Amino acid sequence: MHFKNRLIKGLIATLIAITAGTAGYKFLGGTEWSLLDSIYMTIITITTVGFGEIQDLSGNPYARILTIFIIFFGMGSILFVVSTVTGFIVEGELTNVFGRRRMLKEISVLKNHFIVCGIGDIGSTVVKELKRTKRDFVVVDTDSEKLEKLNETEKILFINDDATNDDVLINAGIHKAHGLITILPDDKDNLFVTLTAKQLNPDLRIVSKGLDKITIKKLKMAGADSVVLPNFIGGLRMVSELVRPAAVSFLDKMLRTQDGKTYRIEEFTIPANSKLIGKTLSEANLLRNTRVLIVAMKGKEEDFIYNPESTSIIKDETVIVVLGESLETKRVRELVENQ
Repeated sequence: MHFKNRLIKGLIATLIAITAGTAGYKFLGGTEWSLLDSIYMTIITITTVGFGEIQDLSGNPYARILTIFIIFFGMGSILFVVSTVTGFIVEGELTNVFGRRRMLKEISVLKNHFIVCGIGDIGSTVVKELKRTKRDFVVVDTDSEKLEKLNETEKILFINDDATNDDVLINAGIHKAHGLITILPDDKDNLFVTLTAKQLNPDLRIVSKGLDKITIKKLKMAGADSVVLPNFIGGLRMVSELVRPAAVSFLDKMLRTQDGKTYRIEEFTIPANSKLIGKTLSEANLLRNTRVLIVAMKGKEEDFIYNPESTSIIKDETVIVVLGESLETKRVRELVENQ
């Protein structure tokens, strides 16, 4: 039974006991019992505080019988309320303790995951996108209410703590993480997280939010691989909506889930020891049994080749950009990584 329902029922039962006891004593005591005397007698009977009777009940057997019923019913209802509240506190704390331990254990086994620092409006969008594209990630934020609310809908792994703390990032698995996004409200905090994260894991890819162009240089000096200015991006989007609405509409529909499928533009980097090196796209046959499209290729220290020919040669650290449904692009990624 839900805590709130149990508590309400217990309080109603206690109120009934007090009301019935007061009315009973008033009725049985007649003019000798005032309303205050009746309430007082009911309360000390229910709470069993041990005070003496304010009116002698030795000559009133009906009042004694009423007292017996009040003791059983009133004490029962009060004990029900106390046990409900105590159980909620104890079980809630235990659940939180074991829940945190279980979550930290799940986080500890993650590899090549992403860490999201900050869970405001942008952070919520980031989390939903990572979920849709089947990425493992951990959210770090100090706002427990926002985390719990997001966890109810998205079922996320999270740490309710300060992302600027080294130990918190370590608990989030930063040494084994693939990337980190810091979207904290203050640029100073984003700068601090970026600097700390890069020191803990120099190979980590870091994307930071910035409030203005002045902070871009500082964040990149601190170790950010990319800095995103939401206001700047928002302005570009509004202009695009104005001058190229059809193209924007196409991208929007692609990014939304359609018929249970999620379409995305993804990228894969060919590992240095891959068997695919030296082969053409046709020979590699990366897109076998899929409807994935190769949009572009980029060799190391080379420009992008858009819509590459099937005879294009795959080289060491070649980046291949594809467009397709998430599950199919995931299969292509696994194929690339396992070659």
